[in-house]
Formats: sequence, structure tokens, C-alpha cells
Amino acid sequence: MPCLNEAKTVQDCVRSARAYLERAAIDGEVLVSDNGSTDGSQALAEAAGARVVHAPQRGYGAALMAGIEGARGTYVIMGDADCSYDFSRLDAFVERLRAGADLVMGNRFRGGIEEGAMPFLHRYLGNPVLSFIGRLFFRVPIGDFHCGLRGFRRDAIQRLSLVTPGMEFASEMVAKAALVDLRIEEVPTTLRPDERGRPPHLRTWRDGWRHLRFLMLFCPRWLFLYPGLFLLAVGLTGFLALLAGPIQTSVLGLDIHSMLYMAGATILGMQLVQLAFLTKWMGVLARVVPTPRWLDRSRGFVSIELGLILGLLLVAAGFASSLALVFEWRGTGFGRLDPREHMRWAIPAVTLMVVGMQAAAGSLFAGALRAMWTSRGLAP
Repeated sequence: MPCLNEAKTVQDCVRSARAYLERAAIDGEVLVSDNGSTDGSQALAEAAGARVVHAPQRGYGAALMAGIEGARGTYVIMGDADCSYDFSRLDAFVERLRAGADLVMGNRFRGGIEEGAMPFLHRYLGNPVLSFIGRLFFRVPIGDFHCGLRGFRRDAIQRLSLVTPGMEFASEMVAKAALVDLRIEEVPTTLRPDERGRPPHLRTWRDGWRHLRFLMLFCPRWLFLYPGLFLLAVGLTGFLALLAGPIQTSVLGLDIHSMLYMAGATILGMQLVQLAFLTKWMGVLARVVPTPRWLDRSRGFVSIELGLILGLLLVAAGFASSLALVFEWRGTGFGRLDPREHMRWAIPAVTLMVVGMQAAAGSLFAGALRAMWTSRGLAP
């Protein structure tokens, strides 16, 4: 149980959990991870029969990481020390863990949310939206991504190398578990109004944004890759269609002005795709995310040097096209050119040079990242 000034409720939570262990004949302990309480929560927890460990770094995630590290059991069930969860009814969690699940999530929407237990915005907007994004991004059938009552195999979760100290720790655990294919299951649980008599530590907009930001950065294919591929497809299709000449329909006319926007879509699409790979690469190097299978499979034929060479070839192709246009311009005595004719080739030439420089610079940046982490002995 993470604890920060929970003197009013921590004893009831500890007693409830101890009573469950005795009733279920489980050889276990109740551990309270104190996050710097100043109201005597530590002594009250010990008096109720808990073992207290101290988490020096502030934050929900930091307290839980210290608790997981200090725990002695094969399985860990975590939950807030504010009486919002019923620690006397943990049978479903234990049953699923003993059946082989690595992570068992509680689902408050299936088990029941008592009146006043969850703010309106959290219940009908924040949690449903963030849980939907989590299911979409990480392909896990979890209906309540942020339930604070969950059980897991301690060794399996420790292998995930969880690092976030704040409220987004809840998302990090599920996301990383999904990425390494841990067995994740869900059981109904109830949520009651907390009994602390003060505002919760959770801040709706700040912590909601931190969860959303974490999910997006942890899954760059939705933030960068898919939008980038869409823009690339639109841009390249427009280029190919307009290279041959203007397109005129009964209601629409497309010419070099449209081609300029196709160039913008192509450049931006390339940039977003590159950011997707660099974000994933940085996460792998920093050991924040596990190495994806496609990266392992591509090591033999994809390299920084290959990206640099391909980028420089694109730059050379664009430069050669530009040089041909200059010679054509010289043939006219450097006079006035027909923009509708010459811009049809100038725009693709400039686009090739920009995209090529992006590819080359991105490859060098990826190499610099690897060199930096290798020098620290951290690169995989």
C-alpha cells in the first residue's frame, strides 16, 4: 500500500488485508510503502500489523516501486491505503494469479462504483477515454486501465524495469506488460468513497495529461508513425498524379499550387515516420521499452550507414534535377521561365533534397544516441 499521510485510514486497510490473509490461509504480509508521511501513518501501520518500508523519492510510482522492491512474496497485490478498495475481498485476484496470470487488473466499472467514489469527469470521460486509448495502442482487453487495485507476479513486474515516479506508473505497468506479452487478466472490483476526509493526491487535468502523454510517447506508432504514413501516402500520390500535368475535373482543378502542398505533406510525413523510429530507438536504448521483434530482425540489414547512404542518394537526385533545370534556364539566357512548367520539376527536386537531408541527419542522430548509451554501458 503506498502511503502519504493516511493516518485516518491506513490502520483499517492493514487490518482488512491481514484478516483476508488469515481467512484465506495465505502465507503473506501487509507492506506499507511510506512516501514521507508527517502525520504518524508509519507508526499506525506498524501497530496494525504491517511492515513499513520508506520510499525516499516522492510520487505514487516511486512509493510503489519501493514497495515492490521491498516485498518478499511471490505475488503482490497493490492498492491505495484510503479505504476505497476492499482488501477483504481479494479471492478473484489470488485465483487468477495462481492460475498463471502475470498481471491481474481490477475493473471498477464491472464491479461497481459507489456514489461519490469517483468524480464525474473521471468516471464518464477521463477513465473511459484513457482506457480506450490504452486498449487501442497496446491491444490488451482491459476495461479499466487505471484501477489502483491489481495483483501481479513480483518477478514478472520487476523484469519490466518500471521507472516513472508519478501517477503515470499505473499506465507504464500495463503498457510494458503488454509489450513483452505478459499474461494480463481482469476481474471485477468495487470502488468506495475514500475516507480520508481531504482532497485526493490525484489532480484531474495534470495527471490525466501525464497519463495521455505517456501512452502516446510509449506507443509512437499512433503519435507519429500512422499520421506520418498517411501524409506520405497522400503526398507521394499527389506528386505522381501531378507530374504528368494539371488535373481538371468538373468541380476541381489541381496544378503546381497543389503540388506544393503535396511536397509539404511528403516532408512532414517523412519527418513523423522518422520521429516514430527515433522515439522507439531512444526508448530501447534507455531500457524504458523492450526491444521490439522487428528491430531484432532488422539488425542484419538495416544500419545507420545504410540510412546515411540512402539519404545522400536522395539529396544527389534532387540536386541533379535542380542542376538540369539551371542548365535549361541558362539555355534561355537566364530569362523569365514559365512557372507552370518548370515548378512542376523544381518542387519535386527540392522535396528530394529536403527528405534526403532528413534521412541522413536522422541516421546520424540515431548513431549519436547509440554511441552515447554505449559509452555508458547501457546500449542493448
